[in-house]
Amino acid sequence: MPVRTILVVDDDPDIRRILSLSLERIGGYRVWLADGAAPAIELATKAVPDLVLLDVSMPGADGPATLAALRENAACARVPVIFLTAISGEDEIAHLRTLGAVDVISKPFDIVGLPTRLRDIFSRVGVD
Repeated sequence: MPVRTILVVDDDPDIRRILSLSLERIGGYRVWLADGAAPAIELATKAVPDLVLLDVSMPGADGPATLAALRENAACARVPVIFLTAISGEDEIAHLRTLGAVDVISKPFDIVGLPTRLRDIFSRVGVD
């Protein structure tokens, strides 16, 4: 199985570091890090990731706006996106899914279990 690349987009450097450690060391994924919309879009359009973990609340362009910008680029239009959010209400989660997210992960998240959850999501969306 090829090594999957995950683009992590979060304005919090601690969250980026924790996700990177979890996904690389436990999951064996390749991880690219971006601290906001502009660097995320630049990275994703130069070399398309297999999945994007996208923070909902960021200064400037938030997660939903970033997702919309990614979808406008033909190369990134079908990349699965998972929103990360501190808001865990059912209405918010349902709304985020209607925007095109394949899943929503609430913060705080299970660092050890996250790579397995992503493998399950890859299988569910047909990325083996």
